[in-house]
Amino acid sequence: MTVLTKGNVKTCKQLLEEFSSKAQPDHPEKIVFSGVGRKDVYNISAPFEDEGDQVIAGRVESRDSEHSSVYFFVERDGEWVPRKNAPVFELQDPFYTRIAGCLVLGGVQIFPHPAIENAFGWRTVFYKGKNIASLEEFAKGPDGMKDLRLVELADGSIGVLTRPQGDKGGRGKIGWTRISKLEELTLDVINEAPLFEGQFIDEEWGGANEPHLLANGLVGVLGHVASFDAACDRHYYPMVFALDPETGVFSDMELIATRSNFLPGDSKRPDLTDVVFSGGIVRKADGTADIYAGISDAEAQKITIADPFLQYEQKTY
Repeated sequence: MTVLTKGNVKTCKQLLEEFSSKAQPDHPEKIVFSGVGRKDVYNISAPFEDEGDQVIAGRVESRDSEHSSVYFFVERDGEWVPRKNAPVFELQDPFYTRIAGCLVLGGVQIFPHPAIENAFGWRTVFYKGKNIASLEEFAKGPDGMKDLRLVELADGSIGVLTRPQGDKGGRGKIGWTRISKLEELTLDVINEAPLFEGQFIDEEWGGANEPHLLANGLVGVLGHVASFDAACDRHYYPMVFALDPETGVFSDMELIATRSNFLPGDSKRPDLTDVVFSGGIVRKADGTADIYAGISDAEAQKITIADPFLQYEQKTY
């Protein structure tokens, strides 16, 4: 099996300097949603096929609220509208994958914090079914963990990317483990997943958003790396890296876009202006890829980049 070089920790500042010297993404485009009143739609998935339709799952919420719903949208006359008779889930930040022929959908569920008054806790919840209409809950992640992701590997086993915070993960670090079937996705398995060493400095954090099985058996990970500035404003950048599922060895992160590559727009709050939340990536035959992203916690856009995973498929280690 191909072995990647071990990652070297890089700060957001270093990653930004490297990115600024590369060819920049182009063709930013706002994704127009309608049919949900005056609510925002952001932190979307990439489009995926369901029963003959291309569907986007999107986080829908009022500008002054964190209470959100996940709707499934289909494109009609250049706008994305709620799909008729599709279920609506009380979740944030939806994502999807396919495992053993099943559609797997996940999102973040919030609930009253058990110890802090007027605060929320959160957990990742998973659903599976043959299609959207048949989705049923099958697993919950640990309380306090977002950015929990699954990927079907070449041998049929399942890779699990975790993101603990607190005593184990600080502000948020990525872990990796494997299971043989979805029924093995337990709290103990998730909590015990080893963390990648040397990926984030303690003052910064990151997470996986969408893992992809690559042609050579490696896993390409679309994710994000984030930091606070001196004013406590948040800065989120979409990034990629690759990992060897056999060894857990991984490559260095690299940024693939910044907020300035996208079109100007609204922000949920002033401290969220410089936030790009990597929703999903659609790889195309011409060597480019479309990135679907939530922008400033208020809207959704897509942008075209050179396919960032080709380098991992084409390189010999």
